[in-house]
Amino acid sequence: MTIRAVYFDFGGVLVRTEDKEPRTRLAERLGLSYREIEGVVFTSESSRLASIGKIPEEAHWQACAQALGVSRQEMDAIGQEFFAGDAIDTGLLDTIRSLRPQYKVGLISNAWSGLRAYITRNGFADIFDHMVISAEVGMMKPEPQIYYHALEQFGVTPQESVFLDDFQENITGAQAIGINAIHFTDPQQALQQLKSMLNSQA
Repeated sequence: MTIRAVYFDFGGVLVRTEDKEPRTRLAERLGLSYREIEGVVFTSESSRLASIGKIPEEAHWQACAQALGVSRQEMDAIGQEFFAGDAIDTGLLDTIRSLRPQYKVGLISNAWSGLRAYITRNGFADIFDHMVISAEVGMMKPEPQIYYHALEQFGVTPQESVFLDDFQENITGAQAIGINAIHFTDPQQALQQLKSMLNSQA
């Protein structure tokens, strides 16, 4: 069956932590390990609630400040330092642009409510026909409902779709409902896999 839609994850795919040094220094200064500081920001209960739209992103940052024992104002500076090593893969954005209009291009991201504004502010909202952001739809990967929701936006079947994500559990979740999926661990390798898949099913 011909692929008609290509979906991408956001964090770890379009934007990746290319320099771990800022986050490492931050963790050391706060008396935490790298994994612990990531846990506060990404895997805490407040992060989960913000990711399904149960609380606003601001409430998550307030919870982070409380967990770290700092003021809300200090948390702003900590947040900036936390993400200082992240970079947008502009080459990947150009590749995604080249997929359109032959393919529908979508985003499926577990993210807080500020993601859409971030993407718009950084000038690449144009690469997507539709964005599925967990905080907006109240569902998270790897739940099957979020994948079905994304498919419905384009009117495609799982077999007509391919999804790229850096987390294996999200790949497994997509494959469980029949979506073709690529585990994004290396940009060049993942894009070569995508190219091969599109060429073989075109």
